[in-house]
Amino acid sequence: MSPLHRRRLVGFLQSAGSIAVTLLLLVTLTFFLGQVMPVDVVSRLVGADADFQTYEATRLRLGLDEPIYVQFWLYLGRIVTGDFGTALLTGHRVIDDIMRVFPATVELGTFALLIGAGLGIPLGVLAAVRRDKLTDHIIRVVTLLGHSVPIFWLGMMGLLVFYAWLRMVGGSGRVAVFYEGMVPTVTGMLLIDSLLAGDWDVFWSAVRHIILPASVLGYASMASLCRMTRSFMIDQLSQEYVISARVKGLSNWQVVWGHAFPNIRVQLLTIVALAYGSMLEGALLIETIFAWPGFGQYLTSNLLLGDMNAIMVCVLLVGVIFITLNVIADLLYSVFDPRTSK
Repeated sequence: MSPLHRRRLVGFLQSAGSIAVTLLLLVTLTFFLGQVMPVDVVSRLVGADADFQTYEATRLRLGLDEPIYVQFWLYLGRIVTGDFGTALLTGHRVIDDIMRVFPATVELGTFALLIGAGLGIPLGVLAAVRRDKLTDHIIRVVTLLGHSVPIFWLGMMGLLVFYAWLRMVGGSGRVAVFYEGMVPTVTGMLLIDSLLAGDWDVFWSAVRHIILPASVLGYASMASLCRMTRSFMIDQLSQEYVISARVKGLSNWQVVWGHAFPNIRVQLLTIVALAYGSMLEGALLIETIFAWPGFGQYLTSNLLLGDMNAIMVCVLLVGVIFITLNVIADLLYSVFDPRTSK
């Protein structure tokens, strides 16, 4: 085995080991979080009017009479076999519920990321190029508002102005009530499913409904990406190679996008990946405001109900999302910067 292949193998094993340890710690934290929650799982299952015999039988069946370390071992065993329990709210397996609602959140988060990154990165570059000028000050005020304004307030104001008053966008939900259930579920993402079905009425209705919640969710991401891009670009534009490029007579466009910007792509990858994870996690408020039937609304409903099976799986899923996005970002490093793979 060549030294290069050996280093790659060692790096892979180290990454796999760190991911395994992180997941184990996450599972452990999730389990003990469930233990300290003031929720009687047995009462939730059998109901408040159940007799003592039914209560005790259910408690024994769940293994809650065992010591904590035995319960934890049983919990790990169930997770390894894919048994995440049954949701009290729906009566279905929690994993089935997650697979049903999560595509809606992915669709919303992806649309929001396209808006946030599509606006935030170019605006950040523009702010850096026009540093301390009027354009830069305007962009910085816009991004400051994105960091400061509560997302739930922005969502409610958006519904009031653009839906209730101007009628420019759709209201709550993913599609107009008339179109619900009109296209078969293939991916769970309504925009894609409506295109696959060739139903343009459903597609445009879905676009009208997703544009406002995605814009509100993407605004906060846009503010963060714009600020970080501006900071990275200002650092690069002060480097000697940029001065040399300008001396050679290259246009401002060539200097900015051909020389400076490629050197911040690797840094932006991590920021964009974390922004995407934050959108999937932070969609909770937006999905509640816009009655979006996704992961955030599912988690909110189960938090109010106190269903620890669903809550713990949701916490695990958030952790897995961030781990996965970081791994993907690391893999993309070698594409944008081959030096990292040597």
